[in-house]
Amino acid sequence: QLQLVEVGGGLVQTGNSLKLSCAGPEDAPRNYAMGWFRQAPGREREFVAAISWNGLTKYYGDSVRGRFAISRANVRNTVYLEMNNLIPEDTAVYYCALKRAFDATLYDYEYDDWGQGTQVTVSS
Repeated sequence: QLQLVEVGGGLVQTGNSLKLSCAGPEDAPRNYAMGWFRQAPGREREFVAAISWNGLTKYYGDSVRGRFAISRANVRNTVYLEMNNLIPEDTAVYYCALKRAFDATLYDYEYDDWGQGTQVTVSS
């Protein structure tokens, strides 16, 4: 199991921005796809964004497309999630995930390793 560490969650007001980051182990291979998912209380886990190993392919969930941006640095399999124009519906625990393959995917069951999650709360 690879340890992923997320940072950057917090409390923000509607319309503001927040940036999450997630880093994997220093000694892990650096050619893995990575993604972000979120889960709000009482709801199923939801796909947010994913990025291929080389950063050339990106996917976004319908509810965040145009507002969120995923990017990566291949140092320690680091992935970022820039969240803009936040709304209360974005309130959730955000999880970073790593897939031990080149290609990104929208499906949580295809990811192999998960972070502990970081809380994002958007107040109205």
